Formats: sequence, C-alpha cells, structure tokens
Amino acid sequence: MSRARSERNSEHRSRTAPAISKVDTLATSILILQSNGEGFVDISDETRAFVAEARAKSGLVTLFLRHTSASLTIQENADGDVLRDLVTSLQRLAPVDGGWRHTTEGPDDMPAHIKTMLTATSLQIPVIHGELMLGTWQAIYLIEHRARPHKREVVLQFVGEAGA
Repeated sequence: MSRARSERNSEHRSRTAPAISKVDTLATSILILQSNGEGFVDISDETRAFVAEARAKSGLVTLFLRHTSASLTIQENADGDVLRDLVTSLQRLAPVDGGWRHTTEGPDDMPAHIKTMLTATSLQIPVIHGELMLGTWQAIYLIEHRARPHKREVVLQFVGEAGA
C-alpha cells in the first residue's frame, strides 16, 4: 500500500493510549444453569456479577462451556427477532431430519454437535475499569442446541489486575 493511501486511511481512525496493568489475579467460578430447551439464554448479568465479585479492574474474562451440544456467543440484545432468526438459521444448517448416523441420544443430538462446531464453546471479553467491554447492543449468550432442557456449566475465569 502506498504511503499516501495509508495516510489517507488513517485520517478516519483513532485509538486510546495503551492502558498498562499488572497481572496479579486469577479468579475462577463455575456458572451452573438450566436451559429451557433450544434457544438463547442471556448470561451477561451472571458474568458481570462474577467480574464484580472478583474485584476485576483490568484484564480478560474467559467463558468456557463444558459441553458439546450447546455453545456460547456474543450477539445483539435489542431485538428478540435476531435470536429467533439465528435459531432458524442453525436449524436450516443442521436439520434434525438430516439422515445422521449418530442418534444414540436422540435425533437432535448430532445436529446439536454440528451447531456447536459452527459456533464456539469459549469467549474472551476485555475488562477495563471493572466493566466488560461489550458494545451497547451486545449480550453474552449460551445457545442451547438440544430440544429438551439441559443442565449446563460455564467456567468463568478472570485474569488480570484486581482491586480492593
């Protein structure tokens, strides 16, 4: 890229100065919840409570889901139709009647594994000044891919600087 073009592009960019923190804290908790069956479960408040309880100031929160038929995501929290459309999209990508060989735990199990593979089982979110750096319309969700309710465990871990 030419220097002139690079300078032109940088006219519309800015960033804050680096915030330097010492890493003095590792805090871990396990969030246990019951899903209601296929769909999204907002776990933002539980994650914020963990950050507050860990007295986190600056660092990273990692969420890790200990399952292979559910997943985690950060998604819009303003319009419920977004979540309903996302469930529909995942159902189209991995339908229950897809002719799957693995049906030991029911016809929705293999599609759930595929949906998990296409999404994520872990997330990392920066923490600055004790706050999760989520955008205005972002929330943290567990996505249940199975039709029936399931007990799910999410490992929450903060690494960074904590205060009193």
